[in-house]
Amino acid sequence: MLPAIIVLVVLVVLVLFVVGIYNGLVTKRNRVDEANSQIQVQLKRRHDLIPNLVNAVKGYMDFEKGVLTAVTLARGNAISAGTQGIAAQAQAENVLSGALKSLFAVVENYPDLKANQNVLALQEQLTTTENQISFARQHYNATVLEFNNSLQVFPNVLLAGPMGFTKREFFEAEPEAAEVPVVNLG
Repeated sequence: MLPAIIVLVVLVVLVLFVVGIYNGLVTKRNRVDEANSQIQVQLKRRHDLIPNLVNAVKGYMDFEKGVLTAVTLARGNAISAGTQGIAAQAQAENVLSGALKSLFAVVENYPDLKANQNVLALQEQLTTTENQISFARQHYNATVLEFNNSLQVFPNVLLAGPMGFTKREFFEAEPEAAEVPVVNLG
């Protein structure tokens, strides 16, 4: 009778141990998903601001249609890349950031446009959104690091794969795209 009780206790402890590992991995995976959703909220906000900015500046920029077209195309590509995974989305968002930098550089050449209150307000909102995207990326990448580390440490590494947990990708910005666009309208 005593050996059966010992075996039962060992099995219960082992099951509780596996359940603890599983629950910890689920919690970390959910944190990664939540962090990703925060990035998506900020990216959607940026995507929603861009058409307003383009419409506000296009009347002034008769000879700069190429810049406006590049921003519009980059926005469309960034929106559609959201369904193609984190790496594709990050790359498309980096292209969009570059197109926005080009637009801001061109705006500098138009004094009337630099003084337009609608353009000023939109650029301020966009700059704020860019900062929030940067913070959301940092948070996401920190949670991905924590999750990926938990998949690779012992004893989790023995259980994570068979339980269906897989490594997540970082949301990486290109070095030149990591900078927030500078808006200088003064």
